[in-house]
Amino acid sequence: MRALCWHDVNDLRVQSVPEPELVNPRDVILRVTMTVPCGSDLHFIDGYLPTMREGDVIGHEFMGEVVETGRKVESVAEGDRVVVPSFIGCGRCGYCQDDLWSLCDNTNPNAALQEPILGDTTAGIYGYTHAFGGYAGSHAEYVRVPHADENCFAVPDELDDEQALFASDAWPTGYMGADFCDIEDGDTVAVWGCGAVGLMAQHSAALMGAERVIGIDRFPERLRIAESEAGSETIDYTAVDSVVDTVHELTGGRGPDACIDAVGMEAHGIGLEYTYDRTKQSLGLHTDRGTALRQAIRACRKGGTLSVLGVYGLLDKFPMGVVMNKGLTVRTAQQHGQRYVPDLLEYAAEGELDPSYLATHERSLEDGPEAYEMFKHKEDGCIRPVLTP
Repeated sequence: MRALCWHDVNDLRVQSVPEPELVNPRDVILRVTMTVPCGSDLHFIDGYLPTMREGDVIGHEFMGEVVETGRKVESVAEGDRVVVPSFIGCGRCGYCQDDLWSLCDNTNPNAALQEPILGDTTAGIYGYTHAFGGYAGSHAEYVRVPHADENCFAVPDELDDEQALFASDAWPTGYMGADFCDIEDGDTVAVWGCGAVGLMAQHSAALMGAERVIGIDRFPERLRIAESEAGSETIDYTAVDSVVDTVHELTGGRGPDACIDAVGMEAHGIGLEYTYDRTKQSLGLHTDRGTALRQAIRACRKGGTLSVLGVYGLLDKFPMGVVMNKGLTVRTAQQHGQRYVPDLLEYAAEGELDPSYLATHERSLEDGPEAYEMFKHKEDGCIRPVLTP
């Protein structure tokens, strides 16, 4: 079969690889119908996350049709159209039972690669380094889904593929970020980033009752989408002297009740702080550019909530004193998709939120490397290019 594979830093290639096979009686094989790049893919493509190997099939946000099932699979059958969360849960460990699916104890066979850094291990994830399990990814004609009863969610007939696709990762990640904020009627929520996850966080915050949502980015087309689709107020951070001061001005000097970082380790910025981060990152002295996270911490009101969705490694100059002195509550995780997917599909089926506007471009799998270039450099108003094997 054909698949999009990592070969080296900023070197992606489409090539022929063996088709996946059932390994466990609880597995299924999916024929991938749609799969999309994720911003977190850029971190290993750009060389900031280690343990990739030449020829690894990448991709973790996808949906497809079940074409083969293991003998112990009960909830899905051949021919079913399903969407699959990016993190793999076993459904049986204490973390899965507590709906903390990305912390599953049993689906990362390479725990020894994470434990020296994290002191523990996360769940496995498709196509996302060997430290996260080394599973083959979704940018391929077929993919193996372990623990299918826990990880495959049937798509309602009334939804088309693009309406269901983003329930795999971008939507549950953004929704989780808003859920972390414990939003009450009348709250103000500020979201750093107007990519797919940031837009879903903004839209979800409004669904949960936020009176005001503020989206922060620098690309005019993304800011327009935040306004038109999510109903957000927006800030172009390149057009103001200080994002923090601007947020405070918009909130009467108080600051938002909650701030969501939907950017992560490759944040863009302006000024000396950004230059410092870029320099240290390029020299390998730390992995993260923390502009968005630091701004969110400084902007949040006293006693507020900081929700961190962006992926981070080793961040220098983290303002822990600000967090402590302002009494902020910090909540963060990789996405617990299985907790949210059923509700999200219901939202879509009832017309409360249609995330298909995130699919700004469609490309064949063979055009995957070019699609990633367009996505990475945000060309032609690209939010997410959908790859169709």
